[in-house]
Amino acid sequence: MKEILKIAVSSGKGGTGKTFVATNLTVVLAEEGYSLQYLDCDVEAPNGHLFLKPVFDRKEEIKIVSPSFVDEKKCIGCGKCAKVCHYNAIAVVNRRVADEHNLSKKKVLFFKELCHACGACKLVCPTGAIVEEERSIGILRCGKADRIYFCDSLLKTAEGGMSPRLVRKVKEQIGKGINIFDSPPGVACPVVETVKDTDLCILVTDPTPFGVNDLKLAVSMARSIGQEPVVVVNRADYKDSVLKDYCRKEGLEIIAEIPDDRKIAEIYSEGEIVVKKLSVYRELFKKLSQRVVELARKKRKAERPQYALKDKQVFNLSFSPKVPYGNKPKELVVISGKGGTGKTSLVASFTALAANIVVADCDVDASDLHLVLAPEIKEHGYFSGSVSVEIEQEKCTGCGRCKEVCRFSAIYTHVSGEQKKFFIDPIACEGCGACVLVCPQAAMKTEDAINGEWFISQTRFGPMSHARLGAAEENSGKLVTLVRNNACYLANKNGLEKVIIDGAPGTGCPVISSLTGADYALVVTEPTVSGIHDMQRVLKLIHHFKITSGVVVNKYDLNREMAEKIKNIVFRERVEFLGFLPYAKEVTEAQFKGLSVVEYTNTEVTKKIKSLWDKLKVYLY
Repeated sequence: MKEILKIAVSSGKGGTGKTFVATNLTVVLAEEGYSLQYLDCDVEAPNGHLFLKPVFDRKEEIKIVSPSFVDEKKCIGCGKCAKVCHYNAIAVVNRRVADEHNLSKKKVLFFKELCHACGACKLVCPTGAIVEEERSIGILRCGKADRIYFCDSLLKTAEGGMSPRLVRKVKEQIGKGINIFDSPPGVACPVVETVKDTDLCILVTDPTPFGVNDLKLAVSMARSIGQEPVVVVNRADYKDSVLKDYCRKEGLEIIAEIPDDRKIAEIYSEGEIVVKKLSVYRELFKKLSQRVVELARKKRKAERPQYALKDKQVFNLSFSPKVPYGNKPKELVVISGKGGTGKTSLVASFTALAANIVVADCDVDASDLHLVLAPEIKEHGYFSGSVSVEIEQEKCTGCGRCKEVCRFSAIYTHVSGEQKKFFIDPIACEGCGACVLVCPQAAMKTEDAINGEWFISQTRFGPMSHARLGAAEENSGKLVTLVRNNACYLANKNGLEKVIIDGAPGTGCPVISSLTGADYALVVTEPTVSGIHDMQRVLKLIHHFKITSGVVVNKYDLNREMAEKIKNIVFRERVEFLGFLPYAKEVTEAQFKGLSVVEYTNTEVTKKIKSLWDKLKVYLY
């Protein structure tokens, strides 16, 4: 029987070269005669097709059953649906009814963008007022790229909570031979869904402060689900020994080092495969492929403990202060269709130029802004966005109702003789609580899940709100909302009227929570085929929420022709084009110093950043 190997290529953040490594590794393995499946699980911003250029022969619309609307004729306004919703997708408000009695009546508001389609609201509704319908959440695409079987999926705009479901659909295409999973960036649920049950997890990083910080988060995530990862260092221009020291201390094997070569960036920007253009890298990837197959056959498991939050018994769960109505500050959110475009470095520079302003780091999966702003923590709390559920076996009668209603495939059975037992997979469980509602024996033991930590801090430029999502945790969108609420609180408390938000990358839940209600969205992109693709995806999301926006092209001189193409696309989208920023090594040098680039030096790039900030101030002042 032919072997099946599953290899995930992941990273703590975007922009490290994850897709570059995955596509070139796939091409080399195919040339060596292996049967190859390339499964792009980065459903929010899939880029593999831009390089492997498959011919799609099958497209399938992915649909789920989801609450669609509330039948007002049946609704009695009891509010039970809102109480059981762990995603804040339902709210019950008073509505004045214009009749002879001039009465107030409860109205249920449903927010599709936040709904995870768990079905809990329908289960608890006493009158059957919740109407469910089929809902399209994305498209599955399958085809061939020469000898390589290719599959990816595109998440529909504003379908933030559906990423894990699409990842599962992509992974259903696993075949005999070697399966390369191009993982989403970060450490949250879509990444966990991709990496779990693989034979090898490769983490791609770079030797910058941001890269090392995000690698630590990714290692913690991998080990928390039983994976012992290996490391590929991209752009391996070492300024210090921090990365190698960390890997040595943690027992992490560095299986390849790829030089910081501008030729790679230029070829990649055109959507070409580097090993087909530069023979020196073909040899490097051949050696890498041999080591990857060897390690995948060993079925590596985590040998060291992962980072964990403190003992739950010491938690004193606290939540965001309420913001007085009408005192919402002006908000500038800086986002990108993917990570690694320079978004966080720009936010740090804007914060330095604005001086006394509130800054919020909403990239809770892999936050880096604290590495530049060096915040002094003033307040700290723990965040719970869901519940953890465990089946008490002594109470369970094995009726199976819990498994019937679970829409996340998180409940599995174990049969021993005539006895059937049900168990919950904590990785697949999203803490919706639907199983708790239907269990006739009250066998479901629940407690608040600790999903992360939030911080209120002081930087040299003003107050800061930030957070850290726990490894492999869910509900990053709710944690982003908490960070933004805390930023509003800080603005009111300190008499400040402006907030700069470092938004999450991609187009999923955290991005939606970063964007909604903002006054202006700055999209940072790069002059590459993937940069264009991801920019267009995130602009659709911005248009969906009707937010005024502009685009800046970072590192434009890596591919001037592509940069001009982006400018023309932006004009066609009727979005403001805010200019070009040059490629500058000073930005990375400033990171090593713990400074924003505008503090570190005064060069062409800093002049351009100052000019960009002058344009953006119009929307804040």
